[in-house]
Formats: sequence, structure tokens, C-alpha cells
Amino acid sequence: MATWITVCETCKREGWDESGAERPDGAALAEMVERAAEGTALRVRRVACLMGCDHSCNVAVQASGKLNYTLGRFEVSEEAAQGIVDWAALHSASETGQVPYRTWPVAVKGHFVTRHPPLPEDDA
Repeated sequence: MATWITVCETCKREGWDESGAERPDGAALAEMVERAAEGTALRVRRVACLMGCDHSCNVAVQASGKLNYTLGRFEVSEEAAQGIVDWAALHSASETGQVPYRTWPVAVKGHFVTRHPPLPEDDA
């Protein structure tokens, strides 16, 4: 069962318009997450919008049959990207998707926005 890191590549942090940047902050963070995840079993994908604009930069960590999470308010940095990947690896190793707080990388603490229960196995 794959664990996915979904990165909003259109996220723009406050002040982006004035920054003169050529691409959205989310695209830069996505690139860093992709590099940090190289050589792992994690899968990374980009989407056009996670609809969390007030919390940008946003990512979701998801796996079938597990708790799923949305994280946001990240600075665009290698440290943030590595923290996201490290936490996603812990999520992947967890049977339920729940990761004990004491094991969280510092880079993700304070960045959790939502937690979603797994979908039911059947819709009956």
C-alpha cells in the first residue's frame, strides 16, 4: 500500500506577488519534496490546488485504509521538505497512519491543519 505526499504546486505564501518570484512557492516546495523522497518507497505528486490558501504551502499525506493528514504553513526550505518526507515515512510505517507526537520531526510540528479518517472499505 503506497503512501502519497500530495503537494499543492500553486500555493503562494503571503507577499508572493511582491516577491518577484517566477513560480509559485508550492512548485518550489514540491521540487524539494520530490528530491527528498528520492530513493524511498513514498510517492509524490503535484496538484493544482488543495484549497487551503490561508495555510499555504500545503501538502497532504495519504494512504489507503489509514488516517490522512493535511499540513500547511510551510516555508519553502529543504528543512521543511525533509521534515515532510520523514513524517510521511513514519506514517507509511504505521498500521493506522497515526504517528506518535514524540517521533515527529521538528519541521512538521505546528503544521497540521486537518486529519481525515480512512474511507470505509465498502459503501453499503
